[in-house]
Amino acid sequence: MSKLLVVHHTPSPTLQAMFEAVVSGATAPEIEGVEVVRRPALTASAVDVLEADGYVLGTPANLGYMSGALKVFFDSVYYPCLDTTKGRPFGLYVHGNNDTTGAVRSVESIVKGMGWTKSAKHVLVAGEPGKRDLQACWELGATIAAGLME
Repeated sequence: MSKLLVVHHTPSPTLQAMFEAVVSGATAPEIEGVEVVRRPALTASAVDVLEADGYVLGTPANLGYMSGALKVFFDSVYYPCLDTTKGRPFGLYVHGNNDTTGAVRSVESIVKGMGWTKSAKHVLVAGEPGKRDLQACWELGATIAAGLME
């Protein structure tokens, strides 16, 4: 069975709705043979990353950067996972009050260094997410999970 790791920092109702939509897509009945593991960014470990076959990352945009929690996650897993996880697929969702550019750039810089492969269009939401935004989150989860089906 393949494993999808969803690493998230979910400090607001908006990000909670986005997270739930991602998980709903990843666990849709059509997705078979994929275990979805959810970890808050501050508790996700290198073991979680090494045991997973793909990743979905979720973060708020904070002061033009990813959340501190997601940065702590990357700091703790970067070197232990660097060589072993190259080429694995990832997806990203980001919420900001008015801009997500810096948060996306910071995440992309790290995952590029890790050698992960972008496997779905990022979901970037500025302001309150609408139905289309939540549908895009669902599709993000479903796309990454479907790519891991055996």
